[in-house]
Amino acid sequence: MTPQVKWRERSALVRAWRLFRTRNPESFTEKVHYKMLRDHRPLLVTFADKAAVRDYVAATVGEQYLPTAFAVLDDPEQLAALSLPEAYVVKPTHGSGAAIVVSPNAPADAVLAAPEWGWVYRHVRPEAVTGDQLVETAAGWLSKLYGQGPNREWAYGHVPPRVLVEEMLTGPDGGIPDDFKFFVIHGVCRYIQVDVARFGARTHDFYRATWEHIPVSGGHPWADPPRARPARLDQMIALAETLGADTDFVRVDLYDLPDRIVFGELTSYPGGGDGPFRPARFDTEFGRHWTVPKRYL
Repeated sequence: MTPQVKWRERSALVRAWRLFRTRNPESFTEKVHYKMLRDHRPLLVTFADKAAVRDYVAATVGEQYLPTAFAVLDDPEQLAALSLPEAYVVKPTHGSGAAIVVSPNAPADAVLAAPEWGWVYRHVRPEAVTGDQLVETAAGWLSKLYGQGPNREWAYGHVPPRVLVEEMLTGPDGGIPDDFKFFVIHGVCRYIQVDVARFGARTHDFYRATWEHIPVSGGHPWADPPRARPARLDQMIALAETLGADTDFVRVDLYDLPDRIVFGELTSYPGGGDGPFRPARFDTEFGRHWTVPKRYL
């Protein structure tokens, strides 16, 4: 079934009001909303598509930075027939914030969400998930239109809904690796967000590209003690800037594994344009580096 856009999101009046309200953006979040409404280049659809972006990454920096893909499926029923390792990740290609992570290191009591609540992250052990459950959850994903239609997170509405199955990446302790998110503005990395322990005692820190910690909260506590500068930070910044060179802004997510750097995703709309900045002055600081064009070509 093809996902449907709600009438409100199809309304020309609603779109006109949003365009008017965002016409003179100053802060970072305001500029994300500006971009969401105005930047309709095919490149953003490629970035948003978790399957198609793999070809972009391979052509831009090399396929050695990609996680292994076990399958890209149009029909979720095909999940039940796959022969998969004991650790893997299943996610939709047309949205963000949803994945089933399967590995022996998951908590023993972790269970999958009911299919109707399936647009969430879950980390479960292999014995806690069946092929039928994967099919049911993935079918739910493919029935949903992420981003509430073309008037908001426009790019996701143009991504073919499919299911991607990839290798599970592991950090030095065998768990979920730290997630490095590089804010690339006009081809230059200005800020780095580091998320640690997504399924545990999660921390959330911001740094400048010089690895100076910034006293801003994005919703989770800071790491204590502060983390050391990563040995491969310069290499990750160079990769992020190369991947983000073709647009005014994109957030480039990478994983620094013990033996390699691995691509995560390209995000044009962090937090849907509503990510918290506390104190709010950092929303203004982030936005100063970004000059949005009058028209995206």
